[in-house]
Amino acid sequence: MICRDSLDFRLLNDFQRGFPLLPRPWEAVGERLGRDGTEVLARLAVLRDEGKISRVGAVFAPNRIGASTLAAMAVPPERLAAVAARVSAFAGVNHNYRREHRYNLWFVAGAASQPALSALLDEMGEATGCPPIALPLVREYHIDLGFDLASGERTRHAPAGERPRRQLSAADWRLIETLQEGLPWVPRPFRTLGDAAGFTEQRVIATLADWLADGTVRRFGVVVRHRELGWQANAMCVWTVPEGRVDVLGTALASHDGVSLCYRRRPERDWPHNLFCMIHGRDREAVVRRRAELVEAVGLEGFPHAVLFSTDCYKQCGARYATPQGLAA
Repeated sequence: MICRDSLDFRLLNDFQRGFPLLPRPWEAVGERLGRDGTEVLARLAVLRDEGKISRVGAVFAPNRIGASTLAAMAVPPERLAAVAARVSAFAGVNHNYRREHRYNLWFVAGAASQPALSALLDEMGEATGCPPIALPLVREYHIDLGFDLASGERTRHAPAGERPRRQLSAADWRLIETLQEGLPWVPRPFRTLGDAAGFTEQRVIATLADWLADGTVRRFGVVVRHRELGWQANAMCVWTVPEGRVDVLGTALASHDGVSLCYRRRPERDWPHNLFCMIHGRDREAVVRRRAELVEAVGLEGFPHAVLFSTDCYKQCGARYATPQGLAA
């Protein structure tokens, strides 16, 4: 574990959200830390190269732009590596994991529209011979992987609630595309993004501020890789809860520390579970222990359930939104 007083820890922990939207953001971070902006940029680049962060950039809220879904495949174990590589090659895939279950390949897929997303999933099934099930989000109770790296406590905020899908212009989509890899590692990154998207520097900054204000962007900041920072275990925990009780129990579950993601999803085919949460821990035993505590605290005993530990990460990056003309990478 990185020392809590070190520059690295403060960069990783304190700037997961609230990253300065200013022409020279590295200098603004340095002022808060009593360091030079050049040193801040250099240290973040090292943390990226070491695999401790994936990027500094935007985390888009689900169902606010385009269309996206959690999806899963049941892949014969001997084909898993090859199928995972094929799935990861699709431009609309941003997370892709192996989990301990008959449905052993889990990924998030996004596209510019629902028809494009459906085409993407169909193309994946044809390419792999493993038709995916789609489990779209119905309601979020808590979605935020930004949490304190020392204690595991997360930032408290109200659920996003129902908000209209944002209508985006072609120029907006160009900016989103340039944001996929995060900020470029240059002194004035928003200017570089603007040059690529056809925006001025100030328009990039103003647009991001607007998207943060209305919830299109969930947070803007350092996106860490938890496993590389000591949080070695995580499990997707699911239950089948009666429709009349799922929102009450989901809201209660989401209120507890140790739950980094909590949401209701639509069941599909032979996947009956509708209440999902993610639990991260320093080891497998910690996750199992925390899950048991949560089941008792929330009153989830007796409901059909499953625990799917993640074992391999095949792809982890910012949101991707494929179009019908560019489904595969």
